[in-house]
Amino acid sequence: MDKVVFITGASSGIGKSIGEYLKNKGYIVYGTSRTPERIKDSVFPLVALDVLNSSTISVAIEEVIAKEGRVDVLINNAGKGIMGAMEDITIEEVENGFDTNFLGPIRVMKAILPYMRKEQKGLIINVTSLAGYSGLPFRSVYSSSKGALELLTESVSMEVKNFGIDVVSVAPGSFATNIASGRYYTPVSENSAYKEAYSKNLKVSDEYVNQGLNPLVMAKAIHKIIEAKKPKLHYKVGAFMERISVVLKRILPDRVYEKLIMNHYKL
Repeated sequence: MDKVVFITGASSGIGKSIGEYLKNKGYIVYGTSRTPERIKDSVFPLVALDVLNSSTISVAIEEVIAKEGRVDVLINNAGKGIMGAMEDITIEEVENGFDTNFLGPIRVMKAILPYMRKEQKGLIINVTSLAGYSGLPFRSVYSSSKGALELLTESVSMEVKNFGIDVVSVAPGSFATNIASGRYYTPVSENSAYKEAYSKNLKVSDEYVNQGLNPLVMAKAIHKIIEAKKPKLHYKVGAFMERISVVLKRILPDRVYEKLIMNHYKL
C-alpha cells in the first residue's frame, strides 16, 4: 500500500523538492501552501493551509483524510527565516518567528495525532535546522525557535511511542533555495549599534545559502527516513563542515567554539 505523505510549506524550496522526489517514488503526496491557487506548476496536489491558523490546518487534514482515509507521514517543513540583532528585532517579529517555526508545527501535530493514534501507526518528521544546535549571531530568533522544535521532538517522541508513532527531527544546513529572499530582515538602521557587524553578517549568510547543497540531497534523506524500519530520533543533513560543527560544539570549550563561529561570520 502506497504511503500517504502530507508536507507543509511545499510550494517551493526544500518542501517542493521533497514532494516531487517522493511523488516520483510512488508515494501519494499532498503539499500545503497559504495560497495554492497561485502555484501552477506543482506535480502533486496542494491544499490551503496556514500554520498560524488552526482552523485551516484542521480543514486541510480532514480534506486529505476524506480522500485517502489516512495520513501515514507528516513532514512539518513550513518555516520562516528571520535575521537581525536581538536588540533591534521588534517583539512582534520575535513572536511571529516563534509562531511560525515552533507553534506552527505544534498546531499541525495536534491536528494529525488523533488520526495516527486511531491507526496505531505514523511518522512525523519535524524539519528543524543545524542553526538550532548553536546560537548564531544575528539569527537568535531563528536558532532558538528551531532549537525549541528539536527538544519538542524528543518529548513528543516519548509520549506517542506506545501508539506506534515515530517522531523524528531532520536538521538541514545550507541549501540552494529561495530561503534568503523569503527571510525577514531587520532593516539595517543607520542608528543601530550593530550596523557594521550586521551588514557583514548578512553578506556572509546570503553567500552561504547561494553556495548551498542541492535540495535533492534533503529529499533523498527524507526518503531514507520514511523507509527506515527503526528511524533515529535526530538526523543532520548538510555539508561536512556544517555537520562537524555540531560535534565541535560538544567537545570544544564554549568560548573556543564561540570564537570559531565569530571568525566565520567575520565578527
